[in-house]
Formats: sequence, structure tokens, C-alpha cells
Amino acid sequence: MSKQQPQLSFWQVWNVSFGFLGVQVGFALQNGNVSRILSDLGADLSSLSLFWLAAPVMGLIVQPIVGAASDRTWNRLGRRLPFIFGGAFVAATAMALLPNSSMVVAILPPMIFGLLIFAIKDAAFNVTFQPFRSLVSDMVPPEQRNLGYSIQTLLINIGAVIGSILPFVFTNVIGLDNVAEAGEVAPSVIWSFYIGATLLLGSVLWTVFRTKEYPPEEYYRYKGMDAAQAAKPQQEKRSLGEKLAGFWQLMKDMPPIMKRLAIVQFFSWFALFIMWTYFPAAMGQHIWGVGVEWYDPAYIEAAGGIPAEIAAAKSSAGDWVGILYAAQAIFSVLFAVVLTKLADTFGRKTVYSLSLVAGGLGYISFLLFQDPTLVHVNLLVTEVTVPQGAVGLVLSMIGVGIAWAAILAMPYAILAGALPADKTGVYMGIFNFTIAAPQIVSGLLSGLILGSVFANQAVYIVVLAGVFMMLGAASVFLVKEQEVQDPNAAAAVIE
Repeated sequence: MSKQQPQLSFWQVWNVSFGFLGVQVGFALQNGNVSRILSDLGADLSSLSLFWLAAPVMGLIVQPIVGAASDRTWNRLGRRLPFIFGGAFVAATAMALLPNSSMVVAILPPMIFGLLIFAIKDAAFNVTFQPFRSLVSDMVPPEQRNLGYSIQTLLINIGAVIGSILPFVFTNVIGLDNVAEAGEVAPSVIWSFYIGATLLLGSVLWTVFRTKEYPPEEYYRYKGMDAAQAAKPQQEKRSLGEKLAGFWQLMKDMPPIMKRLAIVQFFSWFALFIMWTYFPAAMGQHIWGVGVEWYDPAYIEAAGGIPAEIAAAKSSAGDWVGILYAAQAIFSVLFAVVLTKLADTFGRKTVYSLSLVAGGLGYISFLLFQDPTLVHVNLLVTEVTVPQGAVGLVLSMIGVGIAWAAILAMPYAILAGALPADKTGVYMGIFNFTIAAPQIVSGLLSGLILGSVFANQAVYIVVLAGVFMMLGAASVFLVKEQEVQDPNAAAAVIE
């Protein structure tokens, strides 16, 4: 017999979602600095996208497995919480190790060790994040889901701002050096990762200790299901072949709306992958005037190293990328405040499409900002001198922030109700294919395109990202929305 799920207080909903803040700090540090770290350790520009493949590949492998496992896990620690804690612990450890890759040169080349730690860290992020999505769906009743989404969006973007600005703050407020020695990582980046790891583990522990998951009987009662009946498939022992066959059947039976949303996801996440990979190089080349040759390890070695002024320019561009990502997060929060109202008024598909158009224009407008004139900028916490073009790019991030808010929310709002309560975790993992697959394709192709078509001029690959975002906007209208089948099975917002 079904029973209405009890409402949570504001702070209970906050506690369930609080770990999102720390995870997003980690993601923001990764997105803003991994290309910089790998370049400092010796990666050439056209191969960066291949190194970045570790992130989506880990998501593609880990999320469905962890999603299915957390659906079937019930112990005294909870259903999702053991995975959330375990993933956060490994991710925090890897975050502390990644910028210190040069210290293991006697064992492994720093680049190989850095890539290995990057892959482990991203796998751990996925172990943490996937059950987090399902935890919120499990714990927050349908009538409070808008509140839950709002709190998630707020915490995700607060985390993004903190993670994005940490290297800049350590350089310009605290005074740490932001210039990397040959084959090493800048001290400001190293300490940013230390603080990020601490915030990640601390916020996740807050959620773990402040949240008590429902026991199986109570959970299934709230979802209108019979606990004994729901437990039977989970208790069955199946061979690997049977598990693979069952997984394939789930793929075949996925709601048709997921398949149509996958087209939109392909174009939008293809573009995002390019941004995360090539923004630092595009900034350095297009605005700070760093020559393409200074992103080529072979040229740098032949020249006897990077001149001090070039190293300083590259480091300043890398720091400013963090400011732009922080601006994106702020604009995303502001747009998220009105996103639901706009979707209710004009329709979800219309708002989703126009938001992606804004993102596409944001990327393409990168070309407009190249003024090298130095200007003094007051950022409240400190004052800096940067090229005028760098300041202008803040305007571009308005469009990117609007698109990001829509990408976080709209696919899941459209998909809401299409997922059965007993398979929420595995279907959430399967839907992650639509995030990971386009990034893998982008990783395989974007470096080749950058080198062979754009002669390693990174600004043009950013413009290409804008074109893909526009294609995503057009493909939104291929999606046919469905009536809600199960209001208790709505998906959670992600990053």
C-alpha cells in the first residue's frame, strides 16, 4: 500500500544536496586547469583533446555500473551514501596528487602519471556524482522537487565560482607564483587543488553525516511499489552474459524521448568539451598574443625553454580563464532564477533552444575581443591589469552561462517522469552516455581539426564550438515531449 512521502525541511533538502558544492569545486578546477597542467607537464596543443578523453571515457564506463550497483545496494550506511563517500575520498586524494605529478619522475614520466591520476580522479568523480543524482530523486518528494532543483543549481554554481577563481585568488590576493617551472606545475595551481580536495571531501561528509536514507520497505512504499516484489530481481544471481543481455534490454526499452534528447546533447556537449580543452590556449594566443609555437613542446625544447615574458603571459591567460568560468557560473545562477518561469510561459523547448543559441553566440563572439590595450580592473578582492579583450570576454560568458543553466536543467525537466522508480540509477547512468559519447567524439576529432584545419589557432576551434551549439539549438525541436508516467521518478540536475 502506497504512503505519501514526507516533506523535508529546507535544511534537510540543503543537506542532501550540499555535497554538490564540493564536487563542483573539483569539476571547476579540472575544467579550468587540467589543460594548463598537462601543457606544463609537456603535452602539445593538438594532443590535449586526446588526454581529455579520460574524463568522458570514465563517465561512460563508471556511471551505468555505479548507477545499477547503487540501485541494488542496501546496507546500514544507506543505498547511495557508501558510493558517494567512497568516490569523494578517492577523488580528493587524486586531486592532491595530480599537480604533483613532476615529483614521481623517477618512477614514471610526469605526463603519464598525470594522465593516470586524471583518469582515476574523474572515475571517482563519477562514482560520487551518479549516486548523488539518484539520492536527491530518492529523498525529495515530488512537490518539493522545484525546491530541490533550485538548491542544487545554487550549490553547483557556488562551487563552480569557488573552483574557478581559486588559482587567481592564490596569485593575485595571497601572492603565490602562477608561473610554472619547466616540467612542473605553478604553486598557485597546486594549492588550489589542495583546497579544492578539502572542500570536496568536507562537503560530501556533511551530506553523508546529515542525511539518513530510507530503508527499502519505506522507500518502495513511498514509490507505490511492493518491497518484496521489487527486491526479487535484485536478489537473483545472474551470469555476466545475462547481465549484459539485461542491460541491452534496458537500452532498447529506454523512453524514446531519451533518444531524441541524445541528439541535442551530442551537439551541446561536443561544444563544451572544446571549451574546457582549448580555452586557455585560445586566450593566450588571441588576447595575450602568445605565438602558436610556444604551445609546441618540440619548439620550446629547441629554443631552450620558454622566455619569462611568454611564460608570464600564458599563466595570466590561464588565471583569467578561471575568472571567465566564474562569470559563467554567476550568469548561470542568475538565469536559473528565471528559467522555470520562462519555461512555463514560453515552453521548455523554446527556452532550451534559445538558451543554446545564446551559448553559440557567446563562443562565436570570442573573435570580436582581441584588443591588447592594458586596462586596470577592480575585482573587489584585488585589482589586476589585463588586456581590454580579456575584459570584453566577460560579455561572451553571459551567453555561455545561459546555455549552461539550460543544459543543467532542461533535458531533465523534459525527461522527468519517464524513468521507473526501481531503475532510476541505471537509467540515469545510461543517460550519461549522451554526455560522455559526444565528448569522446570531440576528443578524437577536435585536436585533428585544430592542427590540420586551423593550424593550431585555438580561437577558431572555439568558434566551431559555437556552430555546434547552434546545431544543438535547432535539434531541440526534434524532441517530442511526453506526459509524465511516474511523477516520483524525475531525474536530478547534473553538471
